[in-house]
Amino acid sequence: MGFPGTWMTESESVLYRVVPKCACSTIGQIMHYSDHGTFYDGDIHDAKEGLHKWALEASQPLIEANVRDHTSYSFTCVRNPYTRILSSFFDKICGIQRNGKRYRGNLVPLLIQKYGIEVGGEDGKQEFDQIASFRRFLLFARDTIRWRRPMDPDIHWSAMSGHISTFIVNGGRYDNIFWTERFNEGMQSVLDRIEAAHPVDLAKVPRFNESEGHGPKRLHPVEAYFDDLSMHLVYEMYKRDFDLFKYDFEDPANKMPVGEIDLDEVHAKLGD
Repeated sequence: MGFPGTWMTESESVLYRVVPKCACSTIGQIMHYSDHGTFYDGDIHDAKEGLHKWALEASQPLIEANVRDHTSYSFTCVRNPYTRILSSFFDKICGIQRNGKRYRGNLVPLLIQKYGIEVGGEDGKQEFDQIASFRRFLLFARDTIRWRRPMDPDIHWSAMSGHISTFIVNGGRYDNIFWTERFNEGMQSVLDRIEAAHPVDLAKVPRFNESEGHGPKRLHPVEAYFDDLSMHLVYEMYKRDFDLFKYDFEDPANKMPVGEIDLDEVHAKLGD
C-alpha cells in the first residue's frame, strides 16, 4: 500500500499528506519555497522535481524510511465538508480543466445523461440552475461512495478521513492537522516546528488556487445548496469528517470548526 498522496521536502524537513480540495496547491508551493527559495513555475501537482512525492518511484524508499522512523514533522490539512464538495462540483464537474478539456473525459456526459445535471454548456459559461444541478451531483457522489457505482469515488469528493487514514494505517503518525479555514494560523504552526533553508512569510505567499477560474462562479451562499435531503446525503458520506475534524453538520452556513481536533482520537479511529 505504501503512502499514496504523501509529499516531502527534499531536505526532509517536513512531510505532508495531501488531501484534495484542502489548499494542497498552496501547501506544496510553500514546501517547495522552504527548500529552494522559489515557488515552482506551474502547477505543483505536475512537478517532477523539487519535492519528493510518493507518485515518483525514486522518492518512495525515502518517504517510507522517513515515515517509519518519524524523522520529519508530519501534517495534513482539512476543510469543511460542505464547502469542499461544493468546490469539487464547480471545479471538476462544471469547470474546464487546465488542459482545456472536461475532467475525466466522459464523466460529465455520463452525469448529464444519468443524473440530469447541467454544467453551463460546452464552455461552462452559460446560465443554469446551480442548486438543482449540485443536488443531483450529490446523489451521484453518494452512489460512488456507497456503492462504487457508476464508478469508484473520485479523490476530490471521497472523504477526507479516507485519505488521512492511509498514512496512519501504514504506520505514519501526524504531528499536526489544521483547518483550511484558519490556514495562516495552521500553516504557521507547522513552519514554527521545522528548520527551513528559506524562511516563509505567509503574509506574502500568493494563494495557488489551481481550480480558480475553471468553472462558473458560485451564485448563492453555501447554505442555499443544501436542503434536508442534501444534508442527509452529505452526512451519509462525511459523518467521520464532521466528527473527527470538528465541523458543524447542523449549519451549512457555518464553515468554521466548532471544536479542537484531537490527534489521539484521529489516530485511534482511523488506524483500524
